[in-house]
Amino acid sequence: MPTQLFERSRKGEHALLIQPHAGGPADEGALEEFTELARSAGASIAHVMPARIDRPNPATLLGSGKLDEVKAAADATGADLVLVNHPLTPGQERNLEKFLERRVVDRTGLILDIFAQRARSHEGKLQVELAQLRHMATRLVRGWTHLERQRGGSIGLRGPGETQLETDRRLLQKRVDALQKRLEKVEVQRTQMRRARVRSELPRVALVGYSNAGKSTLFNALSGADAYAADQLFATLAPTVRRITLPGGHVVLADTVGFVRDLPHELVAAFRSTLSEAREADLLLHVIDASDPLRDERVAQVDAVLGEIGAGDIPQLLVYNKVDRLGVPARHDRPHAGDHADEAAVRERVWISARELDGIDLLRSALAVRLGLRRLQAELRLPSEAGRLRARLHEVDAIRGETHDEHGWTLDIDLPLADARRLAAQADGAPLRALLPAA
Repeated sequence: MPTQLFERSRKGEHALLIQPHAGGPADEGALEEFTELARSAGASIAHVMPARIDRPNPATLLGSGKLDEVKAAADATGADLVLVNHPLTPGQERNLEKFLERRVVDRTGLILDIFAQRARSHEGKLQVELAQLRHMATRLVRGWTHLERQRGGSIGLRGPGETQLETDRRLLQKRVDALQKRLEKVEVQRTQMRRARVRSELPRVALVGYSNAGKSTLFNALSGADAYAADQLFATLAPTVRRITLPGGHVVLADTVGFVRDLPHELVAAFRSTLSEAREADLLLHVIDASDPLRDERVAQVDAVLGEIGAGDIPQLLVYNKVDRLGVPARHDRPHAGDHADEAAVRERVWISARELDGIDLLRSALAVRLGLRRLQAELRLPSEAGRLRARLHEVDAIRGETHDEHGWTLDIDLPLADARRLAAQADGAPLRALLPAA
């Protein structure tokens, strides 16, 4: 009997969610996050089903009884898409689609779809396409198994199928190679920009945290920029970098992609440029949704990802955002040396509301202290021939008052110590060098 083909829905927005789990109750936190992922992708939720799996079925992941339940629920709710919060092999995905007569997408495919929707920069789009092609490669190879079997097959069946398969593989690999070369070029450019920031001696701060913790809103509050911010997962994909002013000096601030549990490794690899901002930072602002009941678990998951990408040893300042949802005031919790029994409890924390701009000044001050920003406030005598140094001091708005006589200028200066050291290092900076404290 010939195989019955089903017509794929063109909508794909009314989704039935399956949450596989081992013995015991389903993880409510994982289910809540998966539901939010589905909504972020644009799906409406038709039904949610936990599925206990003691022994995964190699062919379909789910057992036959659970498959019947899923099919009945999909029919009853009118779901035209089934989302599975678990990685599926190409064969499992294909077998589930055949049995359920609906499109089936696993966790990795869902996150890839969200990334594809969110990518705005040229680099972000390239990274998403590369991750999608690598994901598709396994589907392509496995999807042609009916032709693979012809590789040593009968007379009359050799040739065309194998040629088509090899052609598709070659075209896909050619596109992957082209994307990798373009991304390597972008990475070289970004590395050059980072080196320029290092040469400028500006401290580097990166915002990290669980997706939807409010990083981009905080970035905008600190920088006055207009980075895209929304109440959804993965609102930020490409790194956004701005120079910001703190009490005592300037720093470079970078926004980064949000983390989720079990982020597919191909996405971690693809977004190495975004994550490199975190790896090369002097300080990480770890942004946490203070209103999230699972916030401690989220902190641990972000720390785990930071460890994976080589940023686990970089100092952190914890920023508990969205205190307006808790109805508590902004505050700064400084660690106490005697409270070292619980390492997590003594991490420095600032409680703020980025949306309401509540506690932003507390955070700026805490940042300045953690980064060791200091100012040089002094009276500077400049001879008449030091006009270029005086002009540079005016450029950085360091002169608070000045007088002039036949010997030159007397300047009342106030500027970040980092800027003073930079100007003093220049050829005509000798008068300023004499005022600098020991390094």
